[in-house]
Amino acid sequence: MSERRDCEQVVTAVAHPNIALAKYWGKRAGQGNFPAVPSLSVTLSGMSTTTHVQFDRTLAADSVMINGEAQYDSRVVALLDRVRAAAEFRLFARVVSVNDFPTASGLASSASGFAALALAATHAATLEWDAARISDLARRSSASAARSIFGGFVELDAGQESGDERNMLAAKQVAPIDYLPLTVLVCVTTEQKKSIGSTDAMTKTAQKSPFYDAWLRDAPAIHASLKSALLARDRQLLGELTEASTWAMHATAMAAGIVYLRSATIDAIECVRSLRASGTAAYMTMDAGPHVKVFTAPEDAPRVKRELAAVNGVLRVIETQPGEGARNLL
Repeated sequence: MSERRDCEQVVTAVAHPNIALAKYWGKRAGQGNFPAVPSLSVTLSGMSTTTHVQFDRTLAADSVMINGEAQYDSRVVALLDRVRAAAEFRLFARVVSVNDFPTASGLASSASGFAALALAATHAATLEWDAARISDLARRSSASAARSIFGGFVELDAGQESGDERNMLAAKQVAPIDYLPLTVLVCVTTEQKKSIGSTDAMTKTAQKSPFYDAWLRDAPAIHASLKSALLARDRQLLGELTEASTWAMHATAMAAGIVYLRSATIDAIECVRSLRASGTAAYMTMDAGPHVKVFTAPEDAPRVKRELAAVNGVLRVIETQPGEGARNLL
């Protein structure tokens, strides 16, 4: 392999986390990190990861700093190895990444993190890849990261029955940022990392949950109905189906002993239900963590935000909207 001198520039990329409407939970058997079910998400402005990548011939190993702390993550190294193989050089990389929201806590920091890393690393290596190929690269380290490459409402199909590392699977945009006016309020219930990571939790769910087969059977139907509701701009049905997907995912995981909910989580959910009962359209979702994300119309957002901020155990409420995909900064 050669060591090209034009690939030692520092490249900076920014990406946003995405919140799943139709949930992804579980992986296909085999290699390649393919999701077992399709998913549909919305990429959010208001939270972001900024990542700097430089391939440096003076390094003896990859250097990775996340939020000011040196870390080793085999998924980061694997992504960089794929970039090095494609660029045909051996240079190690200096990676500096910062999140402006809690990391590894259930707020999709891996989605924005690996999306930003995939974009910055490919550009630092001077690879002229399109968004689909970068999305596929990001997915191999974090399936949800494939969706954060794109803005607005984004879909990621399920992988083939038996995963094969050689197969490509990229996310794709279903609807643009302004397709459906929406405010997403993120109720932060802890600043700490979650007790079990998503990958380990999915593995345990597949092994131990008596509901996992039902989840694999029913999740694609929920996804299809939810996608239709989005395309029809039916905010109420979209919200109802999002909640259905959320409860199905968490019930499946809880049956395997994986419980992310805290008392503040339950109280925030009850707040959402109370708002609906009083005539304010608000719908909740949760990913693999204790935080509650609430979807509402922009005109209702001030009231909903006030009510959620008053919930005991909610540390803060981050106001977000559908946002753009990953991009390089000049």
